[in-house]
This record gives sequence, structure tokens and C-alpha cells, in this order.
Amino acid sequence: MPKISQAQKLRDILEDAIVEGRFPPGSRLDPAALEKEYQCSRTPIREAIQQLAMSGMVQILPKKGTFVKQLSVTELSERFEVMAELEALCGRLAARRISEAELAALRAAHERCREKAHAADFNGYYYENSLFHQCIYDASHNAFLIQEAARLHSALQPYRRMQLQARNRLKTSFSEHEAIVEAISDHDEDRASALLRGHVMIQGEQFNDLIATLQSLEREQTA
Repeated sequence: MPKISQAQKLRDILEDAIVEGRFPPGSRLDPAALEKEYQCSRTPIREAIQQLAMSGMVQILPKKGTFVKQLSVTELSERFEVMAELEALCGRLAARRISEAELAALRAAHERCREKAHAADFNGYYYENSLFHQCIYDASHNAFLIQEAARLHSALQPYRRMQLQARNRLKTSFSEHEAIVEAISDHDEDRASALLRGHVMIQGEQFNDLIATLQSLEREQTA
């Protein structure tokens, strides 16, 4: 498993802080203050902020600084809708094109998810979950699709991580992974596509839970 860089760890910490409301929409991220708080050099802070800007979590304004963005309910819904379709297409192509080596890598990623799920390690599971999905993207053998799926996956990371902590979502997510691995192993394109679409698309109670959490954070910010 690739080593997680300091910049990536800082990015994840800042993502969580933004979603949890510590840095509300419109607030400025001060690199000097972050450097002091996290006791690190300016370079990983700068790299983490650049990654957040690429994912759309923050906006860098020349000569003004870096400011937090926040997706509206509509924007969030639209992005999850598109993400579900991209993952469905990745699953369909992976079921058709996956090599034996790629299938072995997918199964290995699935087993690492199993370990984290059993330990109720939410952050650890999310790291492995991202690698699991990347294996499926790579197995599509479509460079443009891989790039776009990874880009949107990155933009939705803090929301997907938050979603994992709702009710029994961690256990349910792993069970869904199990069915996805089976469908891809069987080269069942339709089943793999449908399972991945359902795995990513949040609707009904899931979406209501996520929105309720975000609205609660917004109320805390304005209280």
C-alpha cells in the first residue's frame, strides 16, 4: 500500500475541519496559522491547499488568499448523481476488461477494507475504500474516464467520509463492495454497473441524513 504523504494527511484534516464547520464557508485559510497549529513546514501546507483547490473545496484568489467554498444542497446532489453514473460506467468496463493482475489487486483492496470495517476504523476504511474504487477505475482501461472519475471522487471525499459514519453505513458499504467484487469477477457488466450506481448514489434517508448533518453544522456556525 502506498505511503500517505504529510500533504495528503493535512488535506484530509482540513477537509474534515471544513465539512465539520470549523472553517465555515467564506472563511480564510491562513497558511502561517496552519503551519503553527500542525507543526509542519509551509511546503506540505501549500500542497494540501493546492489539492483542496483542485477538488473545489477552497478557492485561491490572487493577492487575497485562500477561502473556503461550500457546496449547496443542489450542487451536492448533482455531483453525487454524476459520480454514480461515472462509477457505473467504470464498473461496466472493468467487468469487461479487467486483467487477472487487476482483479487480484481489487480483491486485495477489498480484504484491506474488510480489516478496517471489522475494526470500525472509519478513516482507515475510507483510505482503503478510495484505493478499492481506484482499482475499478483503472480496470476500465479508459484514461479519460479514469481521470474524470478520480477528480470527482476527490471533490466528494469529505462528504463520502461523513456518510460512512451515519448509522450502519460502514458495514453496509463493505457488503456492497463484496457484491461488486463478485460481479466484476463474474464479468457481469450489467450487475457490476447497477451495483456501483446504487453504491454511490445517495438518496432517500441517506441523502436526508447527510443534508441534516450539513444544516446542523451551518446552524452552529451562525449561532
